[in-house]
Amino acid sequence: EGDKIYALKPMNCPNAILAYKRNLHSYKDLPIRISQTDTIHRKEKSGELNGLFRVQMFRQDDAHTILAENQVADEIADIMKIADEIYGTLGLKYRAELSTRPDDYMGDIESWNKAEAGLKAILDNQYGEGNYEINEGDGAFYGPKIDFHLRDSIGRTWQCGTIQLDMSLPEKFDLTYVGEDGEKHRPVMLHRVVYGSIERFIGILIENYAGAFPVWMAPVQVRILPITERHAAYAEQLRQQMFDLGFRALVDDRNEKTGYKIRESQVKKTPYTLVVGDQEQENHTVALRKYGEKDSAVMSVEDFIALMQEKIATRAQEY
Repeated sequence: EGDKIYALKPMNCPNAILAYKRNLHSYKDLPIRISQTDTIHRKEKSGELNGLFRVQMFRQDDAHTILAENQVADEIADIMKIADEIYGTLGLKYRAELSTRPDDYMGDIESWNKAEAGLKAILDNQYGEGNYEINEGDGAFYGPKIDFHLRDSIGRTWQCGTIQLDMSLPEKFDLTYVGEDGEKHRPVMLHRVVYGSIERFIGILIENYAGAFPVWMAPVQVRILPITERHAAYAEQLRQQMFDLGFRALVDDRNEKTGYKIRESQVKKTPYTLVVGDQEQENHTVALRKYGEKDSAVMSVEDFIALMQEKIATRAQEY
Protein backbone atom coordinates (compact mmCIF):
# COMPACT_ATOMS: atom_id res chain seq x y z
CA GLU A 1 0.00 0.00 0.00
CA GLY A 2 1.97 2.95 -1.30
CA ASP A 3 5.34 3.35 0.36
CA LYS A 4 4.25 2.03 3.77
CA ILE A 5 6.56 -0.48 5.39
CA TYR A 6 5.02 -3.50 7.13
CA ALA A 7 6.69 -5.87 9.57
CA LEU A 8 5.81 -9.32 10.88
CA LYS A 9 5.41 -9.26 14.66
CA PRO A 10 7.36 -11.98 16.53
CA MET A 11 6.07 -11.12 20.02
CA ASN A 12 3.51 -9.02 21.88
CA CYS A 13 5.78 -7.89 24.74
CA PRO A 14 6.52 -4.35 23.42
CA ASN A 15 2.78 -3.70 23.03
CA ALA A 16 2.19 -4.26 26.74
CA ILE A 17 5.21 -2.15 27.68
CA LEU A 18 4.05 0.79 25.57
CA ALA A 19 0.51 0.48 26.93
CA TYR A 20 1.91 0.65 30.49
CA LYS A 21 4.06 3.69 29.67
CA ARG A 22 1.11 5.75 28.44
CA ASN A 23 0.26 6.72 32.03
CA LEU A 24 1.96 7.34 35.35
CA HIS A 25 1.30 4.50 37.79
CA SER A 26 1.23 4.24 41.58
CA TYR A 27 2.03 1.21 43.74
CA LYS A 28 -1.72 1.08 44.40
CA ASP A 29 -2.31 0.25 40.71
CA LEU A 30 -0.09 -2.83 40.76
CA PRO A 31 -0.26 -5.52 39.58
CA ILE A 32 -1.40 -4.36 36.14
CA ARG A 33 -2.34 -7.27 33.87
CA ILE A 34 -2.44 -6.70 30.11
CA SER A 35 -3.88 -9.52 27.99
CA GLN A 36 -3.44 -9.77 24.23
CA THR A 37 -4.43 -12.86 22.26
CA ASP A 38 -3.08 -11.91 18.87
CA THR A 39 -1.35 -13.19 15.76
CA ILE A 40 2.44 -13.45 15.84
CA HIS A 41 4.96 -14.81 13.35
CA ARG A 42 8.09 -16.95 13.61
CA LYS A 43 10.29 -17.82 10.63
CA GLU A 44 10.58 -21.56 11.24
CA LYS A 45 12.69 -23.63 8.88
CA SER A 46 10.64 -25.59 6.36
CA GLY A 47 11.83 -28.94 7.75
CA GLU A 48 10.58 -28.00 11.22
CA LEU A 49 7.01 -27.25 10.14
CA ASN A 50 4.62 -29.91 11.44
CA GLY A 51 0.86 -29.61 10.99
CA LEU A 52 -0.70 -27.57 13.80
CA PHE A 53 2.24 -28.26 16.09
CA ARG A 54 4.77 -25.93 14.50
CA VAL A 55 3.66 -23.20 12.13
CA GLN A 56 4.95 -19.82 10.98
CA MET A 57 1.86 -17.81 11.97
CA PHE A 58 -0.08 -18.55 15.13
CA ARG A 59 -2.13 -17.05 17.93
CA GLN A 60 -0.93 -16.97 21.50
CA ASP A 61 -2.86 -16.23 24.70
CA ASP A 62 -0.32 -13.66 25.81
CA ALA A 63 -0.57 -11.72 29.04
CA HIS A 64 1.98 -9.42 30.60
CA THR A 65 1.80 -8.37 34.23
CA ILE A 66 3.71 -5.38 35.55
CA LEU A 67 4.12 -5.63 39.32
CA ALA A 68 6.31 -4.93 42.31
CA GLU A 69 8.94 -7.48 43.32
CA ASN A 70 7.10 -8.36 46.54
CA GLN A 71 4.01 -9.34 44.49
CA VAL A 72 5.78 -11.88 42.27
CA ALA A 73 5.30 -15.00 44.42
CA ASP A 74 1.54 -14.54 44.84
CA GLU A 75 1.03 -13.68 41.16
CA ILE A 76 2.94 -16.73 39.91
CA ALA A 77 1.08 -18.98 42.37
CA ASP A 78 -2.22 -17.67 40.96
CA ILE A 79 -1.09 -18.33 37.38
CA MET A 80 -0.04 -21.88 38.27
CA LYS A 81 -3.46 -22.52 39.84
CA ILE A 82 -5.15 -21.28 36.65
CA ALA A 83 -2.94 -23.52 34.49
CA ASP A 84 -3.59 -26.54 36.74
CA GLU A 85 -7.35 -25.96 36.58
CA ILE A 86 -7.37 -25.61 32.79
CA TYR A 87 -5.15 -28.62 32.09
CA GLY A 88 -6.98 -30.74 34.66
CA THR A 89 -10.40 -29.82 33.28
CA LEU A 90 -9.26 -30.77 29.78
CA GLY A 91 -7.88 -34.10 31.04
CA LEU A 92 -4.27 -33.27 30.14
CA LYS A 93 -1.26 -34.40 32.16
CA TYR A 94 1.68 -32.03 32.53
CA ARG A 95 4.96 -31.49 34.31
CA ALA A 96 6.61 -28.24 35.38
CA GLU A 97 10.15 -27.26 34.44
CA LEU A 98 12.43 -24.43 35.58
CA SER A 99 14.62 -23.02 32.79
CA THR A 100 17.67 -21.11 33.96
CA ARG A 101 20.07 -18.44 32.60
CA PRO A 102 21.18 -18.94 28.96
CA ASP A 103 24.58 -17.97 27.63
CA ASP A 104 23.21 -14.93 25.79
CA TYR A 105 21.41 -13.50 28.83
CA MET A 106 20.54 -9.82 29.24
CA GLY A 107 21.02 -7.91 32.50
CA ASP A 108 23.22 -8.39 35.55
CA ILE A 109 24.07 -11.68 37.20
CA GLU A 110 22.73 -10.64 40.63
CA SER A 111 19.23 -10.07 39.22
CA TRP A 112 19.34 -13.47 37.50
CA ASN A 113 20.43 -15.29 40.66
CA LYS A 114 17.70 -13.58 42.66
CA ALA A 115 15.04 -14.36 40.04
CA GLU A 116 16.04 -18.04 39.72
CA ALA A 117 16.08 -18.51 43.50
CA GLY A 118 12.62 -16.93 43.71
CA LEU A 119 11.14 -19.21 41.04
CA LYS A 120 12.71 -22.29 42.62
CA ALA A 121 11.16 -21.41 45.98
CA ILE A 122 7.74 -21.01 44.33
CA LEU A 123 8.04 -24.42 42.60
CA ASP A 124 9.20 -26.08 45.83
CA ASN A 125 6.15 -24.72 47.58
CA GLN A 126 3.72 -25.68 44.80
CA TYR A 127 4.97 -29.14 43.81
CA GLY A 128 7.50 -30.11 46.47
CA GLU A 129 11.29 -30.11 46.13
CA GLY A 130 12.43 -32.48 43.38
CA ASN A 131 8.94 -32.85 41.83
CA TYR A 132 9.77 -30.70 38.83
CA GLU A 133 12.61 -30.60 36.33
CA ILE A 134 15.40 -28.07 35.88
CA ASN A 135 16.51 -27.23 32.35
CA GLU A 136 19.86 -25.51 32.70
CA GLY A 137 20.57 -22.68 30.25
CA ASP A 138 17.19 -22.73 28.49
CA GLY A 139 15.68 -19.57 29.97
CA ALA A 140 14.63 -16.58 27.87
CA PHE A 141 17.35 -14.00 27.24
CA TYR A 142 15.59 -11.56 29.60
CA GLY A 143 14.82 -13.88 32.52
CA PRO A 144 14.31 -17.40 33.89
CA LYS A 145 11.00 -19.16 33.31
CA ILE A 146 8.66 -21.90 34.45
CA ASP A 147 7.39 -24.03 31.56
CA PHE A 148 4.49 -26.49 31.50
CA HIS A 149 5.04 -29.54 29.29
CA LEU A 150 1.90 -31.42 28.24
CA ARG A 151 1.94 -35.13 27.38
CA ASP A 152 -0.25 -36.41 24.55
CA SER A 153 -1.79 -39.86 24.10
CA ILE A 154 1.26 -41.33 22.36
CA GLY A 155 3.74 -40.09 24.96
CA ARG A 156 5.11 -36.99 23.23
CA THR A 157 5.60 -33.86 25.33
CA TRP A 158 4.88 -30.32 24.17
CA GLN A 159 5.83 -27.09 25.87
CA CYS A 160 2.68 -24.96 26.04
CA GLY A 161 2.27 -22.80 29.12
CA THR A 162 5.07 -20.62 30.41
CA ILE A 163 5.65 -18.04 33.14
CA GLN A 164 8.70 -15.87 32.54
CA LEU A 165 10.09 -13.52 35.18
CA ASP A 166 11.65 -10.49 33.54
CA MET A 167 13.73 -7.88 35.33
CA SER A 168 15.54 -6.74 32.17
CA LEU A 169 12.90 -5.26 29.87
CA PRO A 170 11.48 -2.96 32.59
CA GLU A 171 15.03 -1.65 32.97
CA LYS A 172 15.62 -1.30 29.22
CA PHE A 173 12.32 0.50 28.67
CA ASP A 174 12.64 2.57 31.85
CA LEU A 175 9.36 1.43 33.42
CA THR A 176 8.56 3.03 36.77
CA TYR A 177 5.85 3.35 39.39
CA VAL A 178 5.49 5.72 42.33
CA GLY A 179 5.95 3.92 45.65
CA GLU A 180 4.53 4.63 49.10
CA ASP A 181 7.51 6.89 49.74
CA GLY A 182 6.59 9.10 46.79
CA GLU A 183 9.74 8.05 44.90
CA LYS A 184 9.96 6.25 41.55
CA HIS A 185 10.67 2.53 41.66
CA ARG A 186 11.40 -0.11 39.03
CA PRO A 187 8.69 -2.77 38.54
CA VAL A 188 9.29 -6.27 37.20
CA MET A 189 7.34 -8.02 34.46
CA LEU A 190 5.80 -11.46 34.10
CA HIS A 191 5.22 -12.88 30.63
CA ARG A 192 2.71 -15.71 30.72
CA VAL A 193 0.73 -18.00 28.45
CA VAL A 194 -1.36 -21.00 29.48
CA TYR A 195 -2.41 -22.45 26.13
CA GLY A 196 0.67 -21.15 24.32
CA SER A 197 0.12 -21.43 20.59
CA ILE A 198 -3.65 -21.91 20.24
CA GLU A 199 -3.08 -23.97 17.10
CA ARG A 200 -0.59 -26.26 18.84
CA PHE A 201 -2.92 -26.65 21.82
CA ILE A 202 -5.78 -27.73 19.55
CA GLY A 203 -3.44 -30.26 17.93
CA ILE A 204 -2.49 -31.65 21.36
CA LEU A 205 -6.16 -32.00 22.31
CA ILE A 206 -6.95 -33.83 19.07
CA GLU A 207 -4.00 -36.20 19.59
CA ASN A 208 -4.78 -36.71 23.27
CA TYR A 209 -8.34 -37.87 22.58
CA ALA A 210 -7.57 -39.35 19.14
CA GLY A 211 -10.49 -37.22 17.93
CA ALA A 212 -12.97 -38.89 20.33
CA PHE A 213 -13.67 -35.88 22.52
CA PRO A 214 -15.67 -36.06 25.75
CA VAL A 215 -19.28 -34.98 25.33
CA TRP A 216 -18.81 -31.48 26.71
CA MET A 217 -15.88 -30.81 24.37
CA ALA A 218 -17.08 -32.48 21.14
CA PRO A 219 -17.82 -30.13 18.21
CA VAL A 220 -20.93 -32.22 17.43
CA GLN A 221 -22.35 -33.80 20.56
CA VAL A 222 -25.46 -35.47 19.17
CA ARG A 223 -26.27 -36.84 15.71
CA ILE A 224 -29.97 -37.63 15.17
CA LEU A 225 -30.87 -40.23 12.52
CA PRO A 226 -34.52 -40.49 11.34
CA ILE A 227 -35.15 -43.97 9.96
CA THR A 228 -37.41 -42.74 7.16
CA GLU A 229 -38.58 -39.42 5.78
CA ARG A 230 -41.73 -39.48 7.93
CA HIS A 231 -39.57 -39.35 11.04
CA ALA A 232 -37.65 -36.28 9.88
CA ALA A 233 -40.02 -33.79 11.53
CA TYR A 234 -39.64 -35.55 14.92
CA ALA A 235 -35.85 -35.59 14.48
CA GLU A 236 -35.86 -31.86 13.73
CA GLN A 237 -38.08 -31.23 16.75
CA LEU A 238 -35.51 -33.02 18.92
CA ARG A 239 -32.64 -31.07 17.36
CA GLN A 240 -34.38 -27.76 18.04
CA GLN A 241 -35.13 -28.77 21.63
CA MET A 242 -31.48 -29.65 22.19
CA PHE A 243 -30.26 -26.53 20.43
CA ASP A 244 -32.42 -24.42 22.75
CA LEU A 245 -30.72 -26.14 25.71
CA GLY A 246 -27.28 -25.31 24.33
CA PHE A 247 -26.43 -28.76 22.91
CA ARG A 248 -24.56 -29.09 19.63
CA ALA A 249 -26.83 -31.41 17.64
CA LEU A 250 -27.55 -32.06 13.96
CA VAL A 251 -29.95 -34.20 11.95
CA ASP A 252 -28.66 -36.63 9.31
CA ASP A 253 -31.74 -37.05 7.11
CA ARG A 254 -29.94 -38.19 3.97
CA ASN A 255 -31.56 -40.90 1.89
CA GLU A 256 -29.13 -43.59 3.08
CA LYS A 257 -29.56 -46.83 5.02
CA THR A 258 -29.72 -46.36 8.77
CA GLY A 259 -26.89 -48.84 9.34
CA TYR A 260 -24.65 -46.85 7.02
CA LYS A 261 -25.43 -43.60 8.84
CA ILE A 262 -24.79 -45.21 12.23
CA ARG A 263 -21.40 -46.47 11.06
CA GLU A 264 -20.55 -43.07 9.64
CA SER A 265 -21.50 -41.39 12.92
CA GLN A 266 -19.17 -43.80 14.73
CA VAL A 267 -16.36 -43.04 12.28
CA LYS A 268 -16.88 -39.33 12.96
CA LYS A 269 -16.60 -40.22 16.67
CA THR A 270 -19.85 -38.52 17.60
CA PRO A 271 -20.42 -39.09 21.34
CA TYR A 272 -24.15 -39.79 21.05
CA THR A 273 -26.10 -41.07 18.06
CA LEU A 274 -29.90 -41.06 18.35
CA VAL A 275 -31.97 -43.25 16.01
CA VAL A 276 -35.68 -42.36 15.83
CA GLY A 277 -38.43 -44.38 14.16
CA ASP A 278 -42.11 -45.12 14.68
CA GLN A 279 -41.86 -46.30 18.29
CA GLU A 280 -39.57 -43.44 19.32
CA GLN A 281 -41.84 -40.89 17.68
CA GLU A 282 -44.96 -42.35 19.28
CA ASN A 283 -43.47 -42.71 22.78
CA HIS A 284 -41.30 -39.56 22.73
CA THR A 285 -38.15 -41.63 23.19
CA VAL A 286 -34.79 -42.12 21.44
CA ALA A 287 -32.62 -45.15 20.68
CA LEU A 288 -29.25 -44.08 22.06
CA ARG A 289 -25.97 -45.42 20.63
CA LYS A 290 -22.86 -44.22 22.50
CA TYR A 291 -19.56 -43.91 20.65
CA GLY A 292 -17.55 -47.12 20.83
CA GLU A 293 -20.51 -49.29 21.86
CA LYS A 294 -22.37 -51.79 19.65
CA ASP A 295 -25.69 -51.87 21.49
CA SER A 296 -28.41 -49.25 21.67
CA ALA A 297 -30.56 -48.32 24.66
CA VAL A 298 -34.04 -46.84 24.42
CA MET A 299 -34.71 -43.98 26.82
CA SER A 300 -37.05 -41.05 27.16
CA VAL A 301 -36.02 -37.71 25.71
CA GLU A 302 -36.11 -36.24 29.22
CA ASP A 303 -33.70 -38.90 30.54
CA PHE A 304 -31.32 -38.34 27.64
CA ILE A 305 -31.33 -34.58 28.22
CA ALA A 306 -30.62 -35.17 31.92
CA LEU A 307 -27.71 -37.45 30.96
CA MET A 308 -26.28 -34.80 28.65
CA GLN A 309 -26.63 -32.05 31.23
CA GLU A 310 -24.84 -34.14 33.85
CA LYS A 311 -21.93 -34.98 31.56
CA ILE A 312 -21.54 -31.36 30.52
CA ALA A 313 -21.91 -29.91 34.02
CA THR A 314 -19.31 -32.28 35.50
CA ARG A 315 -16.94 -32.02 32.51
CA ALA A 316 -16.95 -35.82 32.46
CA GLN A 317 -14.12 -37.52 30.55
CA GLU A 318 -16.23 -40.59 29.74
CA TYR A 319 -19.55 -41.03 27.95
